[in-house]
Amino acid sequence: MGNCTIIMKFFLVEFSSIRELQVLHAVFFLLIYIAALIGNLLTITAIVTDPHLHSPMYFFLSNLSLLDLGCISVTVPKFIVNSLTGNQSISLLGCAAQIFFFIFFAATEFALLVAMSYDRFVAICHPLHYGVIMTPLRCLGVALGSWTSGLVYSGLHTGNMFRLPFSRSNVIHQFFCDIPHVLKVSSSEIHDTEYILLAAGSALTLLCFVFLIISYIYIFSTVFKMPSMEGRQKALSTCLPQLIIVLLFLLTSIITCLAPVSDTSPVQNLLISMTYAILPPFMNPIIYSLRNMKINVALRRIIKTNFFFLKRGKIVKSEILYE
Repeated sequence: MGNCTIIMKFFLVEFSSIRELQVLHAVFFLLIYIAALIGNLLTITAIVTDPHLHSPMYFFLSNLSLLDLGCISVTVPKFIVNSLTGNQSISLLGCAAQIFFFIFFAATEFALLVAMSYDRFVAICHPLHYGVIMTPLRCLGVALGSWTSGLVYSGLHTGNMFRLPFSRSNVIHQFFCDIPHVLKVSSSEIHDTEYILLAAGSALTLLCFVFLIISYIYIFSTVFKMPSMEGRQKALSTCLPQLIIVLLFLLTSIITCLAPVSDTSPVQNLLISMTYAILPPFMNPIIYSLRNMKINVALRRIIKTNFFFLKRGKIVKSEILYE
């Protein structure tokens, strides 16, 4: 141990050594980040301000948008700053914070997607009991349980990975701190415990995945038995976006688990990281909110109201100046 240097700072991989490509890369991801922020913030604003959207489905959706905001904000801003400044370093505390919050938001989002699937199952398969089962208090409890489970799971991973000092390498071949690449440079004593945690998390995820499959099997079997085409389309319009979001989340998770931990291909690492760190928060508002008529109506109402007050304020200001 006397010959080992305890690492307090890591160096992330850079996309390119060419300055023009670094700036172009930063601008591209800045636009994606702004679009994701606008989409998720508009979704939350529409749900919070419109009384017609104060139902369990939209309550869970607002939580999902909040999680997407947090998930993309953990990695992308630091990513953009590093590309613009050319400084690829990140402190040990900053690396731990990235891992903690990314796992926290991702695990909570998966738990919330399971809750949203159960909500659609009750609404479509047991509509007469929906008001009794999905009460506001129960929905609040489910949401708090999702956030708490994500917090506990993230705390276990982060605490285990950073409980011993790093002394093997300070180079992380990724654009942010994630579990596989940080685990690669961590102490060998960490690996066994981390694999146990990952195995336990994978087993729990598998059980949730089986629950999701069974829920959607019941949902689609009930939908296709509906005699009314209008009722069938209405039911599908509420559950298909959630199913797409679930499949997108699971697909990106599978890509993450099966992808090799590469030290030689920055482009490959970028594409892999995009699939699970950037794509879901960017796509979820497009998949859900833009296809939902009630949210679109609420957004148009917000825009018209703000435009009216802005126009009225300008008129009042001009009248005061004229007087």
